[in-house]
Amino acid sequence: MINRILLRIKIVQIVFAYYKSGEKDYGVAEKELFHSIEKTYDLYYHLLLLAIEVTRYSRNKIDAGLQKYRPTEEELNPNRRFADNRFIAQLEANEMFVERVEEKNLSWIDSPDVLKSLYDSIVSSECYKSYMESETNDYAADKELWRKIFRNEVLNNEALAVALEEQSIYWCAEADFVISFILKTIKKFDESKGATQALLPMYNHDEDKRFAQKLFFNTIRHGDEYKALIEEFTKNWELDRIAYMDVIIMMVALGELNDFPSIPVNVTLNEYIEIAKQYSTDKSGTFVNGVLDKIVSHLKKEGTLMKAN
Repeated sequence: MINRILLRIKIVQIVFAYYKSGEKDYGVAEKELFHSIEKTYDLYYHLLLLAIEVTRYSRNKIDAGLQKYRPTEEELNPNRRFADNRFIAQLEANEMFVERVEEKNLSWIDSPDVLKSLYDSIVSSECYKSYMESETNDYAADKELWRKIFRNEVLNNEALAVALEEQSIYWCAEADFVISFILKTIKKFDESKGATQALLPMYNHDEDKRFAQKLFFNTIRHGDEYKALIEEFTKNWELDRIAYMDVIIMMVALGELNDFPSIPVNVTLNEYIEIAKQYSTDKSGTFVNGVLDKIVSHLKKEGTLMKAN
């Protein structure tokens, strides 16, 4: 699930924290890196659980209406389509899902305001109204509803954003990444697989964990060397006036350029330019691009950068 794009971002964040903290304890920093990766994977399950809890919320509302002393006609004959969504029923029984939720003790029990807020936004949405009124009533339609809900309602819910930020410093900023993985998960769900439907693993590939560990270690190990190289190619700038995040991004980029010969130069440069655009200043993408381009040309002339273009 967690791809190299997200791993690069996390490494940049932890390297930044490593140098800013002043403590420079590599062991602690590495633990924090893999803890943050674990938390992102937890968020994947936590948001899937949210879909289940919102569905249960709707079931409880139906039950409460039926138990009224004088229920309305609508309460006596509720449209149960949303409450009985087949994709959600399959997810509730999913063996991999149930095991992880229990192991990590994931719950929305302390966030009733989030459930109400999300439920209210869902039932007022056009996709919900169309779904409830549609003559097409099948598993594919049930899946498509939740793809739309995650894309439009979950991603933009303010109460949820606040709750995620309170639960983990990593979660709010990563919600859009994780929701993109959830959309892929829903698309892959097959009704015939029942409770054994596979969810996404923590890493896309087995070697991705080793990639993160090696890149983080080598960036820290050669940190002073990379800083000196960056300073050499930013002579017209005072290093302390350059956005510190830009320096860190370039250090991690140099770590990847030097230690992963199988990754083409252009791939590495493009990835870190995008990180600079997203996580640093408005001008950082152009600045990082220019500096790294000069450094790459220098390293090639020196014969110290031997890899694909």
